[in-house]
Amino acid sequence: MNLAATLSSAFPDSNQGNPNFLMTSEPLSLDAIYQLADDPANGAVVIMSGMVRNNTDGRSVVCLEYQAYEPMALRVFEQIAAEIQQKWTDVTHVAIHHRTGRLGIGEISVLVAVGCPHRSEAFAACQYAIDTLKHNAPIWKKEHWEDGSSSWVSIGACEQPGESC
Repeated sequence: MNLAATLSSAFPDSNQGNPNFLMTSEPLSLDAIYQLADDPANGAVVIMSGMVRNNTDGRSVVCLEYQAYEPMALRVFEQIAAEIQQKWTDVTHVAIHHRTGRLGIGEISVLVAVGCPHRSEAFAACQYAIDTLKHNAPIWKKEHWEDGSSSWVSIGACEQPGESC
C-alpha cells in the first residue's frame, strides 16, 4: 500500500489542505491543535509544545528564525502520522503544526498532538512524532544571540550528541 492509500485509510481527509498538518507564520494555538486530536474514543490527548528558550549552550538567545521547504515538510508530517497509525493502531488523530519566521522568547515553534484511547500509546506516539519531525523535516532555524551574532542550523542537527536544540 502506498503512502497516499495508507493516509486515506488511516486519516480519511489527509492532504496538504488538511488542518492537521500545518506550516504557518502565524502564532500556533494549543486550543486549536487539541480540538484536532480530540475524539470521544480517546482516553488521552497528549500535546508536545516546543518553545523558543532564552539560551542555547549557555549563550543568551534573543530570538529564533525558522524556514522550511513547506511542501516537503507537510509530506513528512503526513508520513509521520501514517507511521504512527501503523505502529499504534488505536491512535485516533495526529496533528502537527510548525511555525516559520522570526519568533521571540516563549513563543511556540511546534505543536504535536496525538489522540488515543490509552495514555501510554499517546505519549509514545507523540514522542515518536516530534523526534521523527526533528530528524526528517526540511526545517531550519537561525539562532540570534545577544552579542549580535547568529547562525543557521537544521533542526535535524539538534539530534547529534551534545546538541541542545
